[in-house]
Amino acid sequence: MYITTLIALAVSFAVTAAAGAFLVPFMKRIHAGQTIREDGPTWHMSKQGTPIMGGLMFITGCIVTCLAVGFKAISQGDLRHVMIVGFSLVFGAIGFSDDYLKLKKKQNMGLTASQKFLLQLAAAIVMVLLLRRAGYISGELLIPFSMSTVTVPWAVYLVFAAFVIVGTVNAVNLTDGVDGLVSGVSVPVMLAYWIIAVRRDCLSVGVSSAALAGGLGAFLLYNFHPAKIFMGDTGSLFLGGMVCMTAFALDMPLILVLCGIVYICETLSDIIQVLYFKATHGKRIFKMAPLHHHFEMCGWNEYKVFTIFTLVSAVFCAIAVIAVK
Repeated sequence: MYITTLIALAVSFAVTAAAGAFLVPFMKRIHAGQTIREDGPTWHMSKQGTPIMGGLMFITGCIVTCLAVGFKAISQGDLRHVMIVGFSLVFGAIGFSDDYLKLKKKQNMGLTASQKFLLQLAAAIVMVLLLRRAGYISGELLIPFSMSTVTVPWAVYLVFAAFVIVGTVNAVNLTDGVDGLVSGVSVPVMLAYWIIAVRRDCLSVGVSSAALAGGLGAFLLYNFHPAKIFMGDTGSLFLGGMVCMTAFALDMPLILVLCGIVYICETLSDIIQVLYFKATHGKRIFKMAPLHHHFEMCGWNEYKVFTIFTLVSAVFCAIAVIAVK
């Protein structure tokens, strides 16, 4: 199984890298560039006009790999990897709509927050119901380290799952604020899922996890600082979908507390900043939110932010692998 999943990683890396060789010049040619927020760090204005929708690169790599390398699992009736990628494509489509509107309006506002939330919530509920119907989720919560399970009523589980999925997707999207950051942070997450899936003899999830890890590795060839292309909401929402849907397909969503520690910290920093700002009528805890911007304002360059955040993710993902051994 390790050989098959390693092939998946290599195939996805190759397909994504090849897709990038065509996509980057194409997006430049049609002037599909990012509009930078004026309330962000001033030095980010130099990124104005960088092509977006680069997520299409690793999305292509994942689709090709899961259909080709994952065909054995499909023939055996295990469709978890197909469902993971398929569900993530729904979130990617929401992101694509957002990116398209940004390009059309030539500003950094696409879909409204309420539109994105309602679309994501509807998608999350449908996805959980389908996973349940297919028998891939039990409705029990596996507790890391203790390996005990807690059974919760199905209605409660559905609400919990919808909250976790929507929250995770947006947390991953929020982390995408520095060149290569969300890709670097997410590679250890997918590698952890890969190891867990192989241990559990789940070839399909191992293939999709390895495929995304390889795709993100290839994407970093184009997205590492200074970025030649951004993944856009197309890529970050698809990535968020893969991160949370894989955890649910493995039937262990609580593993996200460890694997998603960076996403959680980024989101909490944003929430804390807003609440404190309103409560104190203008005071701030962080120099800028989310967290990666705070450290930028403290003098960290993008290389340091990328390195430290990726290392933190790697350490907690290693703990997650141990926690479910």
